[in-house]
Amino acid sequence: MAAFLARNAVDCLPRGALAERLAQGRALRVKLGLDPTAPDIHLGHTVVLTKLREFQDAGHTVVLIVGDYTARVGDPSGRSATRPVLSGEQIDANAETYRRQAAKILHTDERLEVRHNAEWLDMSMEELFRLVRHPTVAQLLERDDFAKRWAAGEPISLLELLYPVLQGYDSVCVRADVELGGTDQTFNLLMGRAIQQAYGQQPQVVLTTPLLTGTDGVQKMSKSFGNQIGVTDAPGEMYGKTLRVGDAQIAPWFSLLLGAEPPAGAGARDAKRALARALVTRFHGDAASAEAESGFDRVFIAHELPDDIAEAVVRAQGPTLHLPAVIAEVFGRSRSEARRTLAQGGVRLDGEALAAETLDVPVAELDGRVLALGKRQFRRLRVE
Repeated sequence: MAAFLARNAVDCLPRGALAERLAQGRALRVKLGLDPTAPDIHLGHTVVLTKLREFQDAGHTVVLIVGDYTARVGDPSGRSATRPVLSGEQIDANAETYRRQAAKILHTDERLEVRHNAEWLDMSMEELFRLVRHPTVAQLLERDDFAKRWAAGEPISLLELLYPVLQGYDSVCVRADVELGGTDQTFNLLMGRAIQQAYGQQPQVVLTTPLLTGTDGVQKMSKSFGNQIGVTDAPGEMYGKTLRVGDAQIAPWFSLLLGAEPPAGAGARDAKRALARALVTRFHGDAASAEAESGFDRVFIAHELPDDIAEAVVRAQGPTLHLPAVIAEVFGRSRSEARRTLAQGGVRLDGEALAAETLDVPVAELDGRVLALGKRQFRRLRVE
């Protein structure tokens, strides 16, 4: 069972510790901490959430810690600069969203325990002094991102230094047997072992999972990098974004997100379509997956208009409208970008490409018609 639960993991530390803990014959407490610093769970998060689900299926208890308190600090893992602190209202709203979306993957019965670390981190100064006497500044500066910033003479706040200590104390308060996290969390997870030991607990097993590369094929998936696919993205959007990933990402995405291999003998195009279908099915169901694929084919292969085109209201001040201004307004672009796209033939009206010199258009020629920017963005215009 230990080998099964550790499959696809990057590290399981210390070696052999998971098998020893499982041999105790009891339900383990398996911890995952999520700081609600963004409102949506994306596919990158599901790698570790799926591993948690495997522990649940084996009869163990998942302890999902919503880091509402530590979100006020901000996890600096992988960051080169201090992160902005969120407001209490943002944290509360994002925490609720995390809980709701995590339920798409995790069992929500007695095998799931959801805790907020504000329960125990709103501590007295005496308790804080007891906690921070265990790790040393030298230990904390061993962390790669801190070491780089220190060497470069860049500031590191005391709050940031406290972050891994507070995360480690979470493990003490929920008596974690195992803690999961991405490879960028290894230092923090090992700090949890040290803090538990200082409080007289058996140190947790550390299990790290790979980081999913985002749609750009370069950096880890993150909303901060704009390369994410959210688990609540519309089926068509999820399908289309998946088809845009690089060929080198196909096999890792199949493995990490679906626990499978690409279809044998399939070319990159067919493998991506299979991947996109499977992901949409997982989060939205078979019917939504089939509709997403057929909708994609209608729009991008048969060049038909999509069924669900959003309406955009444009206000006219005279008998004509300046087309670059309309494009900029309804698609959220700058006027210079709108003019450039128009000059490149990337703007269509009811399927017909507009000439580069098309600038001022009579209101009657725009009202009720579909304006398309590139291949993927459509708005039905209503002129008032």
